Amino acid sequence: MASKRDYYEVLGVENSASAEEIKKAYRKLAMNFHPDRNPDDEEAERRFKEAAEAYEVLSHDEKRRAYDQYGHAGLKGQQGGFSSFEDIFSAFGDIFGGDSIFGELFGNRRRRSGGAAKGTSLRCEIELTYQDAANGVDKTIEIGRREPCDTCDGSGAKPGTQPVTCRTCGGRGEVQQTQGFFAIRTTCPHCRGAGKSIESPCVECRGSGRLPRKREITIHVPAGVEDGTQMRISGEGEPGMQGGPPGDLYCLIHLRPHPFFVRRGDDLVCEVPISFGQAALGSELEVPTLDGRGDLKIPHGTQPGDVLRMKGMGFPHLNGYGRGDQLVRIHIEVPKRLSSEQEELLRKFAKTEEKRVSSRRKSLFDKVKEYFE
Repeated sequence: MASKRDYYEVLGVENSASAEEIKKAYRKLAMNFHPDRNPDDEEAERRFKEAAEAYEVLSHDEKRRAYDQYGHAGLKGQQGGFSSFEDIFSAFGDIFGGDSIFGELFGNRRRRSGGAAKGTSLRCEIELTYQDAANGVDKTIEIGRREPCDTCDGSGAKPGTQPVTCRTCGGRGEVQQTQGFFAIRTTCPHCRGAGKSIESPCVECRGSGRLPRKREITIHVPAGVEDGTQMRISGEGEPGMQGGPPGDLYCLIHLRPHPFFVRRGDDLVCEVPISFGQAALGSELEVPTLDGRGDLKIPHGTQPGDVLRMKGMGFPHLNGYGRGDQLVRIHIEVPKRLSSEQEELLRKFAKTEEKRVSSRRKSLFDKVKEYFE
């Protein structure tokens, strides 16, 4: 299998390009290789999907950072390209707008010729705790979507009547306008691409054939998912038109900040304070983990800022085996107040190091002079 091209090379931009420059480059490529402009052209289809895949990564801040640092391997299966044009239209059609030639191409191509059309895809956001993301969780969410009207069975026509062939487009779903040497096809303004018109609309849905409904959906979020990941739930969007397949549901994952941990890839980072005695003599502590508590061994002679690793105590690798680690940064606390006994013991300790310790504050000059003696 051929290796993937560099995403910046695909879009024809530098790796320092701004978000707007990346968006502009993708627009240009999508227009050039759009399937409506290149029918039955396999190379154009490949380039169209390749550009969408590159834009999907480079337009997402976290995925772009991972790609810049580790290349394709840094994406860890978060993005695997697009299997169909419909996936691309659902994910990125909105960046072209509805009032331009791009909006016409991306927003209405599925309704042309009055044929079956895939339903509209929907979006939602899911907030997870670190524990949810580490263990995997089933989340039940409520979404609103338009579903077929029970009164007219989704036809939009009053019971006892049927939609008729649109007189404006003759059932084709589009009309052609000629301007000089150019012929432009646009969606029929009367039937909006359906190819049929309704003369006696249903009273319940007013001819739309759809009514808004609230639905509860349970979504399984796999262990190891990262903040900013977009999950696609196939077939949970709005129903298709004219017998077409339903759209999809895209869920954006957000991780709620943790009061103790910070995530770095699949590793967890935290800071643990210890005393001077624990650092010098070594110790064993019980520290928080995502699974509850764990034992951390402090080696003797541990220095401030040292990072100790707890193997396998991080996040599970998404779509893989094993786990990241928990990284514990050591902070040594210096007591602000000492008892007379503690002060005496420290003075004795200092004498064993052959260091002069005085209760009087030394000048900076004296300290530097002592250092070189």
